Amino acid sequence: MPEFPWGAGAATGIGSMPGTDIAEAQRIVLGELPGLPHLAELPERGPGADMIGRSAGFLVEMPVQLYTGRWQMASRPGKDLRRTFDLLERDLDQLSEQAAGYSGPLKIQAAGPWTLAASLDLPIGGRMLRDPGAVRDLTDSLAEGLRRHVAEVRKRVPGATVLLQLDEPSLPAVLAGHVPTESGLSAYRTVDGPDASTRLRTVVETVDAPVIVHCCAPGLPLRVVRDTTAAAVAFDLSLLTDLDPLGEAIEAGLGIFVGAAPTRPADGLRPESKQIAERVGTLWQRLGFPAARLPEQVVITPACGLAGAPAGYVRALLKACTEAGRRIAEV
Repeated sequence: MPEFPWGAGAATGIGSMPGTDIAEAQRIVLGELPGLPHLAELPERGPGADMIGRSAGFLVEMPVQLYTGRWQMASRPGKDLRRTFDLLERDLDQLSEQAAGYSGPLKIQAAGPWTLAASLDLPIGGRMLRDPGAVRDLTDSLAEGLRRHVAEVRKRVPGATVLLQLDEPSLPAVLAGHVPTESGLSAYRTVDGPDASTRLRTVVETVDAPVIVHCCAPGLPLRVVRDTTAAAVAFDLSLLTDLDPLGEAIEAGLGIFVGAAPTRPADGLRPESKQIAERVGTLWQRLGFPAARLPEQVVITPACGLAGAPAGYVRALLKACTEAGRRIAEV
């Protein structure tokens, strides 16, 4: 079994947090997720803090702008991109200040190339997904931009082992040919699995950091993720329908970030670490792997991002995930 770049019984968040106060959000993350904290994201701050705008800000020499409420490729950088850079700089400043002296794994996040291609508009109209050449250029640009981002975070938190999470919620739709055109009357081309893996692997091989591919949409394409040579896959446990591909991925040495904690309170109940740990333990037992491998290979997370969740619940949820991780490490 490979060595994983996180400690036994680790827990982390997916990335997004509620509200608009980055200082408070980062304090919560570092306080409640001491074994594997992440750079907090606050999409409620608006354009440039949203997943697509923030991630498009990493593109090298491929500027973007807002046009009729959507992100579109632009001829030159403008005010929308300046706002994106400013928000990221504030976030990194808070991380530098609050994580001073931290040593250990630290996760950062960005949308992957397929989700960006399915979301960004070409200047002439239509998504970038329609043009294979544009997707290739986008991937190369993103890979270089994220390599620089990883290096910047390393500089700001020298004791950290930086992990990069690629958010790919659109990947199943891209593979199935279910990304609708602007008219809604048809869909963009189907992308085959090897092509999808190749583009993702370009990012994985460029960034010089362990990569986690995150997809909390139905139809998680585990074969595609495995072929990217990523270190781990992150998913929503409640959407998992077929255990065989997951078992094969675990056997192949893929790390598993299991979204086992609900992102919204059910019936007003607070999250319970015991229940979260039991959900993960039951999954592992059904897969039939040795119990000793569980805390090494599995990281516990919320089911997805936490933007819009009640603030008090979020703190309790992250704390419960950390306690669930300790529970599975003690078994």
